[in-house]
Amino acid sequence: MALDLNIKIKELLKKLEGIQTIKSVMTLLNVDKKKAIYYVYLLRKHGYVKTTLNPDKTRIYHISFENKLNTTSYYDIINKYSPIKVSPKEEYKVYKRRISIEETLVFAVKTKSLRVILAALALFNYVTNWSKLYTLAKKNHIERQIGALYDVAREIMKVRRMNKTFRNYAIPKEKYPFEYTVPKIRSKDFKNIENLWKIYIPFNKEDLEVYKK
Repeated sequence: MALDLNIKIKELLKKLEGIQTIKSVMTLLNVDKKKAIYYVYLLRKHGYVKTTLNPDKTRIYHISFENKLNTTSYYDIINKYSPIKVSPKEEYKVYKRRISIEETLVFAVKTKSLRVILAALALFNYVTNWSKLYTLAKKNHIERQIGALYDVAREIMKVRRMNKTFRNYAIPKEKYPFEYTVPKIRSKDFKNIENLWKIYIPFNKEDLEVYKK
């Protein structure tokens, strides 16, 4: 009986690996809702499922063999806190170590992906170590991008206050050339922030409406 169950779980994992909802599970397995819920429960019981919620309260199931290995990724952190979900083709897994919010913000900016960066704006409300964030950003030469994105986040949602040290050190004191956050994409709405930080913002106010829901 145990052998049959293990075979069933492996089959389910093979068919469902990825990001799913109950509806997509129903479609992929051609089963009714009750059966789909049971199969997700079965995979979760064996450690293969991580769950997040969409803004509309829809449950999103991240199904992967690596979930059982006690791993996490920067995308897991973003999906945990952001109403905008990201589903990368390739993930960077970290084994048996807690990934910090500060690390994840730096990672998001370095992807140069509009969607990943947009989703990561939510993380500013969970930063607890601004010194660490500044050190990581400075090391990766993106402290101005982090500062500019923080100011954008502050305009559309409640965020934790950036400490004065970060702001004083990161705001350019000299004439810096403008830099892109996402190549060749500029905002039409955040000119004041762009001019302050000498950084082009890669989205407009209408892109941020999801944060106001």
